[in-house]
Amino acid sequence: MAIKVDFIASGTVTSPQGFHAGATYAGIKERADDVLDLGILFSEAPCVAAALFTTNRIKAAPLVLCQQRLATGRAWALVANSGCANAFTGGEGLADAAEMADLAAKNIGVSPENVLVASTGVIGQPLPMELIRAGIGQIALTRDGGHELARAIMTTDTLAKEAAVVVTAGEGGFIIGGVAKGSGMIHPELATLLCFLTTDAAVDIDLLKLALRRAADVSFNMVSIDGDTSPNDMVLVMANGRAGNKVISADSQEANAFQQGLDQVCIYLAKAVAGDGEGASKLIEVTVSGAISVAEARLAARTVVSSPLVKAAVHGSDPNWGRIIAAVGRSGAEVVESKLDLYLGDICLVRGGKSLPFSKPSAVELLSRGEVPIGLQLNLGTAEATAWGCDLSEEYVTINSQYTT
Repeated sequence: MAIKVDFIASGTVTSPQGFHAGATYAGIKERADDVLDLGILFSEAPCVAAALFTTNRIKAAPLVLCQQRLATGRAWALVANSGCANAFTGGEGLADAAEMADLAAKNIGVSPENVLVASTGVIGQPLPMELIRAGIGQIALTRDGGHELARAIMTTDTLAKEAAVVVTAGEGGFIIGGVAKGSGMIHPELATLLCFLTTDAAVDIDLLKLALRRAADVSFNMVSIDGDTSPNDMVLVMANGRAGNKVISADSQEANAFQQGLDQVCIYLAKAVAGDGEGASKLIEVTVSGAISVAEARLAARTVVSSPLVKAAVHGSDPNWGRIIAAVGRSGAEVVESKLDLYLGDICLVRGGKSLPFSKPSAVELLSRGEVPIGLQLNLGTAEATAWGCDLSEEYVTINSQYTT
């Protein structure tokens, strides 16, 4: 079966058929030009739904609520806010999350148990429910409202993160879209990340769960900004079947097409998160090949991309490649010094464990670009993985030293 995946210009989470969204400024965040902080995502038809959640032992109230409600594998809508995480807020936080869902349900005319909740922002503060009660009634849902939702979930993000693809498989096709937020407190196993994915494909719940895990493993779980993981992380996917296709299951011919489309959307959004790291000026892409296993390739790539010393060297355009070697050596992945090759872009710095002469000005010029590719060939097997991160700047410290002040 021929499979084609094409990105949609200005695609977003409402690009798939049957999805609507909208957002408003409720006053949860400080007012600024065009700021939004409260939004709703809604499907015209009930959805099969699955999600992944943070591995942090402290889980925010919205996540607890979503975990309970997604036990059915169904959802109809989502309400999300930025500016307050509703994390470490105890029973009051759970009650507030449930009320948010109730308010959204009344606004769009569905049962509260079919509404999910997401929050992001400062930890340890109660939700300003008076503002949320007033704000939800101001939200108008539209077919292009995904752009507003993407802005409403931003915290220290400098840009909205959106994508959508058309997947053609044989004579049929469907759309997958998504929005995400994330800029700081980012590390593998989701990080301070919210991602809402939608599709108009009809998908079996078991395949939806499996495909989401696989997509996250090659995208969001390969991103690191600063080594921290939040209590609020969630990646959600909702499938409403409006494309009219036969239900896609694990043994369907279309299963591979669905996985490819979902992977592409998630990788695009993950790279957007990495490139928008707090204070970042450069995207770092680390590809490890020739590893014994995929697990070891991922471990090595994530270790290099999350190394503070590597990140600082990239920020200063310093070709101090020993930091990369040190990072992969401590990663826990199998590494044999005499077999290791290292590349900075197309510049080979190490081959077979031996350093090579190289043009320092050329290396500095490459490190000065907006995207910095680093390649490691372990020459031990056939497994490969790619991780993304960003440089470490003085502005990162400034942003996080003044987050609540």
